[in-house]
Amino acid sequence: MRRRHSLGARLVGLFVLLAFAVTVTFLVGTQAALRGGWQDYARPLVIHYTDLLVAEIGTPPDLARAQALAQRLPLRIRIDGPVVNWDSQPGQEGDKPRLQHFDAPDGADTTWRPVRQLADGHRIRFGLADVTREDRPRMIGWATLAVLLLLTALAYATVRRLLRPLRDIRAGALRFGAGDFSRPIALRRRDELGELALQINRMAGNLHGMLDAKRALLLAISHELRSPLTRARLNAELVAEGPERDALLHDLAEMRDLISDLLESERLATGHAALQTEASELNTLVAEIVATQFAEHDVQMNLASGLPSLAIDRTRIKLLLRNLLDNALRHSAGAAMPPQVSTEIDGGFVRLRVRDHGPGVPEEQLALLAQAFYRPDSARQRATGGVGLGLYLCRLVAQAHGGQMVMRNAAPGLEVDITLPIA
Repeated sequence: MRRRHSLGARLVGLFVLLAFAVTVTFLVGTQAALRGGWQDYARPLVIHYTDLLVAEIGTPPDLARAQALAQRLPLRIRIDGPVVNWDSQPGQEGDKPRLQHFDAPDGADTTWRPVRQLADGHRIRFGLADVTREDRPRMIGWATLAVLLLLTALAYATVRRLLRPLRDIRAGALRFGAGDFSRPIALRRRDELGELALQINRMAGNLHGMLDAKRALLLAISHELRSPLTRARLNAELVAEGPERDALLHDLAEMRDLISDLLESERLATGHAALQTEASELNTLVAEIVATQFAEHDVQMNLASGLPSLAIDRTRIKLLLRNLLDNALRHSAGAAMPPQVSTEIDGGFVRLRVRDHGPGVPEEQLALLAQAFYRPDSARQRATGGVGLGLYLCRLVAQAHGGQMVMRNAAPGLEVDITLPIA
């Protein structure tokens, strides 16, 4: 499938078709030119030359003269008749006759063939002497095919070399799209493709600068907000108890969690997060999170026994579990079954799976769920979906541990699959 859409393969195919068309046109044109030349020039000369040879041999045929002609000229002479029967190049016993292409049926037009019928009943046939090997045409054909294949291979290598900058540009675009700006696209030539690679490098540099500026601004704002938020919480503690105080403390706690999530996401996204890894049991962490933070909710656990210890950052894995379960519970309101969390071994990975039985997500939105600040509902109400950082943080935590996160519709509900490497 990939080769069918390859620009290099199409160019090589075009070269082969062009070579074939040129060859056919040349052969057809050459044959037409030779046919016209034979009719107008060569044929009369051959007829006249044949008459001269017959006259020199004489009537009846003089065998000595015929032998002298065969030795002097690259001709094969065959005489058949009532008195003289002679062949200048007799075939060996068992060989296939070599003069079949000179034979002509009686009454046929022999002006195309060097054949003459004498008055005394003898027939003289002329042909070119057999001075070459019989397999020479076959060898020429194989040599021609080999040359064509060699030219095709050279054309493919040339096209591949010319299109190499396109492969570099594609690899660079994939790196830039994944957020890796450490290596620019290699500049191999100074033609149009080299200029395109240079422009993409400049664009990537500008994007990298803007992203760094955005992250720096976000980190600065988050850090600066922590101090006034702490003072506001302290002041709120002094307010008289009541619904207003509880609501204020709740909002301040959500703002604190939001700032913490922002700082954590930026640390993970920029690649500067230093994981505090230690050997831990994933099942133990799952049971601990469910028992401490989701004790009031119905969560089904299906934990595989015999899981190996993983080198993980306990704090960040707990953050991942908390966000996944919180998201599952939020979208399981009114569902027939509670959220499920399960673990299993899959080759060299431990798989953590969290599933809800809610309405699910439209297929076109699945790829967007793990992006920062994305929420499927446009109202962006805190009660129905937060601010869109939970699944984004989960993806970053999984990637920081060398794993990945995959989301799919489970019909019903959404299933989030986390894979963590064992070694």
